[in-house]
This record gives sequence, structure tokens and C-alpha cells, in this order.
Amino acid sequence: MRRDSRLSGVLHVLLHMARHEGPSTSEVLAQAMETNPVVIRRIMAGLREHGYVRSEKGHGGGWTLACDLSKVTLRDVYTALGCPSLLAIGNRTEAPGCLVEQAVNAALGPTFRAAEELLLAQLGEVTLAQLAADVERRHRTTKGRPRKEHHHV
Repeated sequence: MRRDSRLSGVLHVLLHMARHEGPSTSEVLAQAMETNPVVIRRIMAGLREHGYVRSEKGHGGGWTLACDLSKVTLRDVYTALGCPSLLAIGNRTEAPGCLVEQAVNAALGPTFRAAEELLLAQLGEVTLAQLAADVERRHRTTKGRPRKEHHHV
């Protein structure tokens, strides 16, 4: 099963934007994320609706941050993405009348919900400012040491 890495990817883009002066085009962001600019525009439109980014049209335009990073949590960004599934596993629902399936789902359901609640709570504890500070700290400690190249925004 393929993992949904949109949250990780969007956080990556937002943190690059936080380090970059001026607007970033969808094309530049797409290159950094190795995806299509249409995908970036769709994601960024959702973030714009929540007030996290703004767009400027025309020459020299692009996407810029529109929020205070210390007030936006990872859970906020997750919500802006439409609350994608957090777990790659779930209950079987092909035979709801099956007593075995009912018993299994009754046992697994509360565990899945508890895991999701814990994950959401922890996402709510980390702000974009905390992540940005971690990125800065990592940049300071790796200065002068070779790093794997990455298309930076």
C-alpha cells in the first residue's frame, strides 16, 4: 500500500518558503518536491483558504507565507489538507453481517481510534516555528560538511 506523504511534502514546502525571501512559483516548488506544478497549485489553494499562504499573480509573483509560524501547528496543516487518513490499516467492511468480522472490528476499532487521537494530539503540539528552528539548527551544524544535494526553493 502506498503511503500518503502529502503532509510531509507540504511541511517541506512551507519550511523552504520560510527560508526563502520573496515569492516562490508553483514551478519552483514543484521542482523541489519532484511533482507537477498543478499538484502544488491545488495544495497551495487549500492552504490559502486557511490563511497560511497567499499568491501574487504576474511577473515576480508566486506563493508566500501569510501566517505566523508560531501559531500554526502540524495538525492545522493536516486539517488544511482535508484530514487524509492517518493509518494505513483499518477494519475490514466487506461482510458487515459476519459475526467474525464484527468481533474483529469491535476489538480493533477502539485501538485504531486511540492511535489516531494520540497522533492528532501530538501533531497539535508542534508548530511550524519549532520545525523552522530545527531546520536552522541543522543548517548551522552541517555548514562546511558535504550534504546530499536537494533542489532548494
